[in-house]
Amino acid sequence: MTSVTATKRSGPDDPHGGRSGRDGHGGQGGRPRKAWRPGPPGSPRGKAFGDRAAWFLVLPALIPILILSVGPLLYGIALAFTDAQSGRTRSTQWIGTLNFQDLLHDTLFWDSFRIGLVWAVGVTVPQFLLALGLALLLNQNLRLRWLARALAIVPWAMPEVVVGIMWRLVYNPDAGILNETIRDLGLGDGRDWLTGLATALPAVILVGIWAGMPQTTVALLAGLQNTPRELHEAAALDGAGAWRRFRTVTWPAIKPIALAISALNLIWNFNSFALVYVLTSGGPGGRTRLPMLFAYEEAFRYGQFGYAAAMGCVMVAVISVLLALYLVGRLRGGEDR
Repeated sequence: MTSVTATKRSGPDDPHGGRSGRDGHGGQGGRPRKAWRPGPPGSPRGKAFGDRAAWFLVLPALIPILILSVGPLLYGIALAFTDAQSGRTRSTQWIGTLNFQDLLHDTLFWDSFRIGLVWAVGVTVPQFLLALGLALLLNQNLRLRWLARALAIVPWAMPEVVVGIMWRLVYNPDAGILNETIRDLGLGDGRDWLTGLATALPAVILVGIWAGMPQTTVALLAGLQNTPRELHEAAALDGAGAWRRFRTVTWPAIKPIALAISALNLIWNFNSFALVYVLTSGGPGGRTRLPMLFAYEEAFRYGQFGYAAAMGCVMVAVISVLLALYLVGRLRGGEDR
């Protein structure tokens, strides 16, 4: 009786009894469960697990990009094929490529496009040359080099709006430091730099060079510091001068960085908005009206959202071509090496 009673009490829920059955760990015929494991890295199970883990790691960064970048981009492209305008009561109609057809004959837009190219190239090229010279100087073993490096990146730390306001004060025709210096040197009475038809665009380009040069300088300086000094010493022992050492040692070492930062600067400058808007708002007479400013005016001053979206699509296409050319150049450079 005692053994029968003990057997009856020993059930699946008894903490002291053995668990039996197909899912139990004890009893005759019982088969323990095995924890799932990803498997070796080279096996199909390990590869599938690695793909899932990679997606889980990428999702936190991918979701904001999809919501804040890809989503608005697709919406803007769709908006370019409509007659969307400001006003709640106005219905939006699908008009196909009519906005793009009108854009082909819009001389004001193509003028702004030409000004944007002049601005982008006029800022990027001098910016790179000056930044390269400054990076070479800051790479030398000079006294107070740390202070010079800190001061060189000050413009980079300033918001574009602040930079624009500061330079408006510099260019002020009555009390600006530039005109005051010209008067003190006896070179004339100065001029209104930002409202003159001949001086507005060069004055704005000068500000763009000053504001963007620190970023290029830091990138090039990082490349210079990663160049082995043994190569310079060996070239100097072979009798190579400063220019030859730069051409054969320094430039090949920093060339990938130089190409990358120049391409990014060109794209960034072509898309400029805040700095020029604060300085001139596109004036005088449209002489500094960049494509982004033109699209902004069409959308938020005149309420032509569909037409402005078509302008944005054209600019995205141009930037995509620039990126494609840059990537093709990088790939060919990698194959040559």
